[in-house]
Amino acid sequence: METIDTVIAGAGVVGLASALAIARRGRRVCVLEREARPGLGTSTHNSQVIHAGLYYPRGSLKARHCVEGARLLFEYCERNGVPFRRSGKLVIAGDAHEEEALEQLYRRGTENGAPGLTLVDAAFIRAREPHIAARAALHSSATGIVDAEALVRTLTRQCIEHDAFVLPGSPLLGVEAGRDGLTIRTPSERILARALVNAAGLYADDVSSLAGGTPFAIHPCRGEYAELVPAMRGMVNGLVYPVPQSHGHSLGVHLTKTVHGNVTLGPTGRFQTRKDDYESERMPVEAFLESARRLLPALRLDDLRLGGSGIRPKLHGPEVSFADFLIERDARQPRLVQASGIESPGLTACLSIGEHVATLVAEILS
Repeated sequence: METIDTVIAGAGVVGLASALAIARRGRRVCVLEREARPGLGTSTHNSQVIHAGLYYPRGSLKARHCVEGARLLFEYCERNGVPFRRSGKLVIAGDAHEEEALEQLYRRGTENGAPGLTLVDAAFIRAREPHIAARAALHSSATGIVDAEALVRTLTRQCIEHDAFVLPGSPLLGVEAGRDGLTIRTPSERILARALVNAAGLYADDVSSLAGGTPFAIHPCRGEYAELVPAMRGMVNGLVYPVPQSHGHSLGVHLTKTVHGNVTLGPTGRFQTRKDDYESERMPVEAFLESARRLLPALRLDDLRLGGSGIRPKLHGPEVSFADFLIERDARQPRLVQASGIESPGLTACLSIGEHVATLVAEILS
């Protein structure tokens, strides 16, 4: 039986960033991933936006890790050749009521420490996005876009370079607590670990249960996307968002120009039972047209085609609009660190969360 300092369940961006932070502190780390390769879940099924920190309640983990995580992620991508762009973002208002909401969003972002926020007028919007219809906007110059798959590959490579083991096709099947640590069982081996990190995304509630941790539920929420056809991609230059709805489960169906030049529209939000169902009962492309025209009035149905989908691992159901990240040592199982409920802005925040997790693991290993 292999003995190791820390086992991490989940090789998404949070699990990999945590593994890298722990390995850099000289600890032996093993990352278990249920899928055939790292990052096949929520980490690469999203808008790939590097958020600035506008939306989250002051003092929340989401606000803290988003602002710090964006700074770290821009630096990491530039240093390691991960494709990214500091594209900026417009959150647009179509009427006076939405202008008031922009001012509230500006104040919240400023309180959170988000840099580069400016309230702008229609002339500014036309200069940056001439096809967008809006009377005012909040401009976030510190928002960007990243190639999420390239980020996963780079984190995986650096984990291996720091002598961390990354084991795809290795779901965590069981955990047995003992005096010297936790015996982790996979389909092919048993590992004795002094600490276990739960970064299992959509399956974090299952891992917590197996480890004897505090029970909670992950609520899968599917987000679907449409895309602009190639001939229409020139209508959008960067990132364009509507004012978020207070009762919604996402930041609203928005336009995102990726680092590769395609333009996505989404995501929608719909809670479902299955954690692996990305395709059944997909929305028709017609369902995106109204949302698209609120941003791009000249758009026609033929300008859209269906895109991909993703599933967010939410810690709340449809009756609640916000839950913070769960990042802490578990109250029931002292060798378990929870890094669960990591939905948006989890991609942005991954490096900051990784450092937080590494600090909690160090407490266990000390």
